[in-house]
Amino acid sequence: MAFDGTWKIDRNENYEKFMEAMGVGMMKRKLGAHDNLKITIQQDGNKFIVKEASNFRNIEIEFTLGVNFEYSLADGTELSGAWTLEGNKLVGTFTRKDNGKVLKAYREIVGDELVQTYVYEGVESKRFFKRG
Repeated sequence: MAFDGTWKIDRNENYEKFMEAMGVGMMKRKLGAHDNLKITIQQDGNKFIVKEASNFRNIEIEFTLGVNFEYSLADGTELSGAWTLEGNKLVGTFTRKDNGKVLKAYREIVGDELVQTYVYEGVESKRFFKRG
């Protein structure tokens, strides 16, 4: 699948504003904007293994499309939700455990980049990754 491979962060759009909407403090926002995130994605049918390596943490997430799972963001925010595949786009719908608000996430290949889009409380952010 097109998502397979290792992706290194290249640039962000509106990421600090998104983190602010999520309630992330200023120091963590400044650090988060320069997290050096590297994502490795392996897909086997409906199953995905995603490894995230950054300046803050290294984690491995396994999920099956359409099946709810628990996830914690780097700042400790706990979420529950699922990824689905809509056309060529991965669509994640996650509910925050602390306030019940919804975070939408999208992953798609645009040209030679992996584009991750986040939408929370009307604030949209994009992170662009290049194959690494």
